[in-house]
Amino acid sequence: MRLLNYVIIGNSAAAVGGIEGIRSVDKEGKITVISDETYHTYSRPLISYWLEGKVKDSNIYYRDKDFYEKNKCETIFGRTVVSIDKGAKQVILDDNTSVSYDKLLVATGSKPFIPSISGLDSVSQKYSFMTFDSAKEVKAALKKPQRVLIMGAGLIGLKAAEAIADKVSSLTIVDLADRILPSILTGDAAHIVQKHIEAHGAKFILSQSVKEFRGNTAVLSGGDTVEFDILITAVGVRPNTELVSDAGGKVARGIVTNKAQMTSIKNVYAAGDCTLSHDVSSDSEKILALLPNAYKQGEVAGINMAGGKAVYENAIPMNAIGFFGLHMITAGSYEGKTYIKKNGTQYKCLYYSDDVLKGYILIGDVSNAGIYTNMIRERISLKTVNKKLMFEKPQLMAMPFAYRREKLGGIKQ
Repeated sequence: MRLLNYVIIGNSAAAVGGIEGIRSVDKEGKITVISDETYHTYSRPLISYWLEGKVKDSNIYYRDKDFYEKNKCETIFGRTVVSIDKGAKQVILDDNTSVSYDKLLVATGSKPFIPSISGLDSVSQKYSFMTFDSAKEVKAALKKPQRVLIMGAGLIGLKAAEAIADKVSSLTIVDLADRILPSILTGDAAHIVQKHIEAHGAKFILSQSVKEFRGNTAVLSGGDTVEFDILITAVGVRPNTELVSDAGGKVARGIVTNKAQMTSIKNVYAAGDCTLSHDVSSDSEKILALLPNAYKQGEVAGINMAGGKAVYENAIPMNAIGFFGLHMITAGSYEGKTYIKKNGTQYKCLYYSDDVLKGYILIGDVSNAGIYTNMIRERISLKTVNKKLMFEKPQLMAMPFAYRREKLGGIKQ
């Protein structure tokens, strides 16, 4: 039997999941990994900790140094795939070479969104904060304390702020939203986290955007100005969908796949931040830019590419993150009735409707997040649990007997 040629575009979590998914079924087929970066696969969420000095170069990698060798992968690093020739079953690289495939996995992730702002091109020291290289550039620019302006109070902007807070002379964060982390926190929760970050030297200017740049002065939409030496743009990301759309594949906000992670193009699969996922908590299609989601999608794609059978279901939005020692986990959708408990920096908000838990925000004590997450994913009816105990002090004993027996003994009814 002829060995299959597998090609993977990308080298982050979804690509790693794809490699390991393929190898769980096919031990010998040829795997070629193509990436425009030059690094061994690394964990993007760790770049802020690397910049902060908490993680060394050797600890930023997502898999062991011999990962590619152990999995019999060929790598083409520092090259960009510019197109997919679905007829010839080839990908074309930026040096006009081509690589043939039998099965292709598009795991291209996302790219920073750079807004069109008058004067932005004239800012000499401006950086994004999504890659290892961008973190290295910021570190080099901060050889001496300088004034830093961050555009964007989302996850990327705030992780950059945490990483550099003790290395700057001033740190200002501007966002058009009326609160920080607007995509994952509601008002009260955002206020708690904002106050905690402000205590570490950051200044927030919310409900305003940068209207224009005049040299090293940012003119805001409300008329205020901010002087800075270094600019970090973190206003959002866009999925890299062009390879699939240009090849005629179906694309909405992200690449559209089925539950097997196959695109509308035969023999082409997609996984990770470039794709849409079905969010079971809101019964809607969303981009879930989460490392565990990307890995699982990649693994499912790899298994199916190699002839196995797997589906990806029960995805939900979920973020586990912390700033200056204050941890939080959010998951699901924020709809329905609420149960709220707060005390200082400790905050819990549960959302529920139709007798099922829909989502939650936990700040401070996040130790029981796993129970809430399972309830959302498995749509466990609140009628079958001790609701008061589950909301106030969640524990396995509050769950239905059949569920407890399965989790503790591995036995399904």
